[in-house]
Amino acid sequence: MSGFVEKPEPVQVPGLVHLHTGKVRDLYSDGDGNLVMVASDRMSAYDWVLPTEIPDKGRVLTQLSLWWFDQLRDLVPNHVIGTDLPAGAPADWAGRTLVCKSLDMVPVECVARGYLTGSGLAEYEKTRTVCGLALPEGLVDGSELPAPIFTPAAKAAVGEHDENVSYEEVARTTGAETAALLRQTTLAVYGRARDIARERGIILADTKFEFGFDGDGTLVAGDEVLTPDSSRFWPADQWEPGRAQPSYDKQFVRDWLTSPASGWDRRGELPPPALPQEVVEQTSAKYIEAYERLTGLAWT
Repeated sequence: MSGFVEKPEPVQVPGLVHLHTGKVRDLYSDGDGNLVMVASDRMSAYDWVLPTEIPDKGRVLTQLSLWWFDQLRDLVPNHVIGTDLPAGAPADWAGRTLVCKSLDMVPVECVARGYLTGSGLAEYEKTRTVCGLALPEGLVDGSELPAPIFTPAAKAAVGEHDENVSYEEVARTTGAETAALLRQTTLAVYGRARDIARERGIILADTKFEFGFDGDGTLVAGDEVLTPDSSRFWPADQWEPGRAQPSYDKQFVRDWLTSPASGWDRRGELPPPALPQEVVEQTSAKYIEAYERLTGLAWT
């Protein structure tokens, strides 16, 4: 069992139709056929949406995505139309709301990996492959791969794991031409972002993208890009293969949930408990630090 500890009631705004409440974002439709995407401060871990929010998280995700969209626009267009609040929207939506064009989303999580960790490491340790791609012997947690690889996943419902799939499975699902375009675009965007992050002392270990097609049949980047929720960012000066790496993401949350202090069994059926204030503050600080180091801008 997993999902929301307590699913929030969506905010009702005149002129907007609530479409979906996800782990982090609430999605609405406006009267012009556009999507209004609001990033919350919700935190998910181990397939649960936790009862405790992380201050500023929604704004960090939104502002960092906007910054990255600007860095990548020559490689792939994005779905953002504007950031103005819809009439009647609550004031606290400011800074975490995007008005976006509606896309025909591709049902694939497009993952690029430049380093071995997470589910990729788990598969490698069993088969010496990731998503069917053979890798050299002798790699360990945190090893840099000989070259970045495209390791797609099938999108799962809230509370379920995304499942890694082979490139051949993506081609069967989307068609060979679309699969090739997804792989090419994912690796090109990863390469650009990896180099930008590296200049700022950060290793982009892996990341995932979501793409869709607009009305003209153009592949467009949607959702969020290159945030601590969708990526693994490691401080380059602390990188040491063979162990778990320090990271700019929800690791403080994961570590506390699996510690004796939480009293929670992640393999049991009970939902996770509320987070202590110290973990909340540390996690918020890491998200803000990632924003500041990557963009070079002060968080306000």
